[in-house]
Amino acid sequence: MRTINLPLIAAFASVVKTNGYTQPQQCRTSFTSSATKFRVSQSQSTPFAISSFRQNHASSRLQMSDFGSAMPEKPKLTTEQKLIDAADKFINDFSAKLSEGVPPPPELDALIEARKTSNDKQSLSKGIYELMIEQGMLYDIDPTTGMLSPTLFDIKANLDVPEVKSEFDYLYKYGMSLISNELIEVDVVKNIVVKRLIERTGLSPEEFDKWLGY
Repeated sequence: MRTINLPLIAAFASVVKTNGYTQPQQCRTSFTSSATKFRVSQSQSTPFAISSFRQNHASSRLQMSDFGSAMPEKPKLTTEQKLIDAADKFINDFSAKLSEGVPPPPELDALIEARKTSNDKQSLSKGIYELMIEQGMLYDIDPTTGMLSPTLFDIKANLDVPEVKSEFDYLYKYGMSLISNELIEVDVVKNIVVKRLIERTGLSPEEFDKWLGY
């Protein structure tokens, strides 16, 4: 088991970020809450000094040259297109990070199949989220090479370890943010969370919420 914040999931995270969606660490909700009670909060601020510098810098560039205004604007990608790019990057990065002789998890094949056949945001978001969870639950990462190898970590025996709780909390919040951002349906995330997160702890849904502090 290893820390979630790895470049392997950066592409998926960027889909949320670049679309103005709520990021997982900003999502506040409870697993036992109804879908209509999901609460999302965002707090973004830029220090005045940095903001002023950016404005002045931009103004200076415009005064020096209007060449930039003549450049064609990059085409804006749809959510589906961004998810396709994220899925491709995740598939390639995950495959490259598997240590020699380590078989890929079935979730990788499922994401590859979703990428080949459907490419809709629901299927891709589900596939990426499931593979993201399995990456965190099934593998250790070599701190030197970044390669993934099967873990022998006993989750149920280490629920009091802060890093374990932090990883489950991150993955849980990520699922909630996918719901809030309408990338995946409530029932789909609920089933994923129960099967792939809660059952691995040996806790009930209520105990799981309490363990995470909700």
